[in-house]
Amino acid sequence: MDQQERARRASAARRAAGDLATRGIADVAVTWVDTSGVTRVKAVPLARLEHAAAWGIGMSPVFDAFLIDDSIASGRFAGGPVGDLRLHPDLGRLAVLSACPGWAWAPADRYDQEGEPHPLDARSLAAREVARLAASGLSVKAAFEVEWAVSIGDGDDFVPACAGPAYGMIRLTERAGYLRDVVGALSAAGVAVEQIHPEYAAGQYEVSVAPEDPVGAADTFVLVRETIRAVSQNHGLRATFSPKVLADGVGNGAHIHLSLWRDGDNLMAGGEGRFGLTAGGEGFAAGILARLPGLLAVGAPSVASYLRLVPSHWAGAYACWGLENREAALRFVTGAAGSRSQAANLEVKCFDAAANPYLALAALLAAGAAGLAEDGTLPEPVEVDPASLEGVPPLPSSLGAAVEAFETDAVLKEVLGEGLVDTIAVVRRGEIALFDGMAPEEIAARTRWRH
Repeated sequence: MDQQERARRASAARRAAGDLATRGIADVAVTWVDTSGVTRVKAVPLARLEHAAAWGIGMSPVFDAFLIDDSIASGRFAGGPVGDLRLHPDLGRLAVLSACPGWAWAPADRYDQEGEPHPLDARSLAAREVARLAASGLSVKAAFEVEWAVSIGDGDDFVPACAGPAYGMIRLTERAGYLRDVVGALSAAGVAVEQIHPEYAAGQYEVSVAPEDPVGAADTFVLVRETIRAVSQNHGLRATFSPKVLADGVGNGAHIHLSLWRDGDNLMAGGEGRFGLTAGGEGFAAGILARLPGLLAVGAPSVASYLRLVPSHWAGAYACWGLENREAALRFVTGAAGSRSQAANLEVKCFDAAANPYLALAALLAAGAAGLAEDGTLPEPVEVDPASLEGVPPLPSSLGAAVEAFETDAVLKEVLGEGLVDTIAVVRRGEIALFDGMAPEEIAARTRWRH
């Protein structure tokens, strides 16, 4: 980062600070997401925003090696006490947190002391993958579905905050004011909410937002979660995005919708392939499908993830794809007739909210790009629950198996780089050791309030 860029950022921060001051904002939370999927934060008073934008906020690189319980793994590239980084808030995504009066929020890019992007920074990596596709004339639209569960319990036990039937209007009525405030706070923060509804599990809801560029989608995912968390607290509730809230429940997913575009055309529609896929759309999807076992190490990164990722629970536990098949890991969505040129997309169902969203999207883009380069083709789609068929390959059923697949995936190793691959593997194995021998009930309890 040169002096001209620092001056540009300082100027933008001065303008932003003036606007925020008129809106009663006193402080700005600057967040990043660590390897375990936990959103971490440093905050500055509004008067320091200009300095933070130009020169960054100091923080240790040790957070790359934090485990879910805040203990620290030790790897070759992260985990020690030495070193420093700078958090530079991206003021293009600055948002007022209406559920946290007096606060604004911005996501951070992490740089080293020399002004170079930190090689383990997932947000920078996602931006790099977006740029790599753009160099080939391609872009991706992405969006996360956000599932969460709400508790009225006083302690760490989970007590569902609504008692109505799954997807039932009773659940909306029980928490109508709460859901109204969730939508209102998200809209005030600039999030385009498309729908909100009760989900399957007790106390569970879901919100869907409009697609945007992949880095923006990951930013929005973080903003949505923290807004929901704040609104919940304001209502005397407690929100969890954990992949497994109760050992005998269905858990929270974080499905990712992706569509590939060129020159304004959606390559997931209007083609001669199955269900209207173009050759490019199919290659992109094939690249992801082929690498799903390794991708789970970033998209389903917790021991608790594999309590959720089981057959016949709409979690996508099989390495297959299908048209509107909610048991396939990749669900192809055409959209309604007449809207397909805009609506057609690929839904990744096997990922959950323990993932670092920037890392998850960067890895998916890399896998899709590899499929394009290979002129990849998809196998026959699965039209039923794959658990009822012989020969449909299951995805890894444990975090350890996913990490092994991740470390042997040549594409992911090349794109993510040695330092990030090593750190991800070290953190994942640290969590495996942390929960070794624990019953599912204890795993769920110990991870319930970490995401």
